[in-house]
Amino acid sequence: MIETLIDIAYLVAASFFIFGMKRLQSPATARQGNRLSAIAMFIAVLATMFVADILTPVEMLIGVVLGGGIGLLLARRVELTSMPELVGALNGFGGLASALVAGAELSRYLTNDSSAQASTLAIADFDPSVGITILLSVLIGVVTFSGSFIAVGKLSGKISGNPISFPGMRLLTLLLAAGAIGAFVMVVMNYSTILSEPDPILWSLVGMAGIAFFLGILLVIPIGGADMPVVVALLNSYSGLAAAATGFVLDNTALIVSGALVGASGLILTKIMCDAMNRSLLNVLLGGFGGDADDSMVSSASQDGKSINQTSADDVAIMLSYADQVVVVPGYGMAVAQAQHQVRELADLLQSKGVRVKYAIHPVAGRMPGHMNVLLAEANVPYDQLYEMDDINGDFDNTDVSLIIGANDVVNPAARHDKASPIYGMPILNVDNSRNVIVLKRSMRPGYSGVQNELFFNDNTRMLFGDAKDSISSLTEEVKLV
Repeated sequence: MIETLIDIAYLVAASFFIFGMKRLQSPATARQGNRLSAIAMFIAVLATMFVADILTPVEMLIGVVLGGGIGLLLARRVELTSMPELVGALNGFGGLASALVAGAELSRYLTNDSSAQASTLAIADFDPSVGITILLSVLIGVVTFSGSFIAVGKLSGKISGNPISFPGMRLLTLLLAAGAIGAFVMVVMNYSTILSEPDPILWSLVGMAGIAFFLGILLVIPIGGADMPVVVALLNSYSGLAAAATGFVLDNTALIVSGALVGASGLILTKIMCDAMNRSLLNVLLGGFGGDADDSMVSSASQDGKSINQTSADDVAIMLSYADQVVVVPGYGMAVAQAQHQVRELADLLQSKGVRVKYAIHPVAGRMPGHMNVLLAEANVPYDQLYEMDDINGDFDNTDVSLIIGANDVVNPAARHDKASPIYGMPILNVDNSRNVIVLKRSMRPGYSGVQNELFFNDNTRMLFGDAKDSISSLTEEVKLV
């Protein structure tokens, strides 16, 4: 009876995971999808605890309260500017959890038991496929763990966003990969001797974990800061694949389904974001694109001698108030300044004056997939005002004012024509086709790609320098006076 109830619980959890993922496709239903997925995970965790009979009800309750309390604390205290780092950390811990569970499962086979029946069962259960899935869990899980925390360091500025390399690094990476293959071969060759000679398999697992730890570091440190959104999506996929592999180790349906969903969706999202930058995944992993801008890159003059045009809040307010259509283009600068609520207030004021306001969202704006959507959703910006790049690009010709808030590379016209630029070929938002472009920035420092933005020197572009939140608040007050 209990087995049937557990199977039903896993089926319900898997269904909730699938429907939850489906609801995440639209900002309007994303919150509901997130709730469905959370409920699914809660059901799956409880079912697994009961079927494994590993904890008492009191211990399970303590675990639920403790885990739920940590989650609630993070949800309330972590700023949205730190959300990319939090997502990266959660990916890393998810990968580590999968690796630890797989290692614990292997330890079950290595437990000394003198009974002939136990030995027979262990040898019958442990075949090459079990060993391979255990090592896959360890390999992918530990790579995800170490790689994710390198990404967290780059996103938070604790590690340089510039590509990091050293002589022989790629050769060392290849040698580590060869070592991982060797560990796989060792397990397959020695699986039948696991009880009589457990040391080869045990040391293969330990060696695999060590190799995977350094492999994760070496795979992420040469990637530049501009590619961190892609890295976050890829590591998210890795954490799902590690969970799915662990699900096969444990023969746990819910873990297989949820891990496969995360792994597949992460890979699809990685492909979408690579396409958004017109680059292959291999180029992202090996290209060393973008990083921290230094002071030598800061200039108020373009390479061909053009100068920027500065403006003031009152001039921009007049321009916005008499516009027919305004398009807001948010970027990481808006996230840093936490200006999304002020942007919503300004947009509401303009709409009360009869101005059409739209938001143009580039797929790689920010530091994680969907970063701008999350920020604007927090400010309760109506979902029907958010437009993806392909849907809004044709509308810039009819736009009176494009308001760029902290965006850089995703609006740089050099991507269309400058073959020498590292961002050449990347699809961008065609804001330069607008009648007027207002750029809100703290300084002339370039974006994460480290290249100068041609848009800033166009004749129809005006620069409004300062903190984005303060600048938007000033614009709002000036618009009220128009």
